[in-house]
Amino acid sequence: MSLPARSRVARGSACEDEPRPGAQPRATGAGILLGPMSERVLVSACLVGTYCRYDARTNLDHELLRRLVAEGCTIVPFCPEEAGGLGTPRPAASLSGGGAAEVLDGLARVLDIHGRDVTDEFLRGARAALETCRTQGIVRAYLKERSPSCGVCATHIDEVQVAGPGLTTALLQRHGVECTPIEGRKA
Repeated sequence: MSLPARSRVARGSACEDEPRPGAQPRATGAGILLGPMSERVLVSACLVGTYCRYDARTNLDHELLRRLVAEGCTIVPFCPEEAGGLGTPRPAASLSGGGAAEVLDGLARVLDIHGRDVTDEFLRGARAALETCRTQGIVRAYLKERSPSCGVCATHIDEVQVAGPGLTTALLQRHGVECTPIEGRKA
């Protein structure tokens, strides 16, 4: 079952969106940041301050958090690479032999910088993100730009930054999740 189609990326506008400032976020013991209970949104975990990037750093984006809390959203942090079984830190990876659609269709792979095939882990993480969206009724995601998993407008193919989505984003978009690119690290 697909979620309702709301992808701004398909129309090309999401790559130009920037979050607006709002109220301060609150943390809960469950690790989910909450505004007044309403719409749940998926957010790359690195953007909410989780040290889950490949290099064990974060891309904490206070501006995004303020905006989402001001909108009354419940923030659901998610790292597809960790969910797929890759540890932190881990070698950087990129799509290889094609874009995200080709990886989803079994025509391309994901390789780390040492040449290790991590396609299965990336696919497992992308599917887990989709399942999280389905089970929690999520139709919007804010994802870390330029990531091989979460990039919306840009990702890496054969270790070169190119236009196009990462693997998780491509899968979410196929199923109607609206994906907004966020660069991160905004105060």
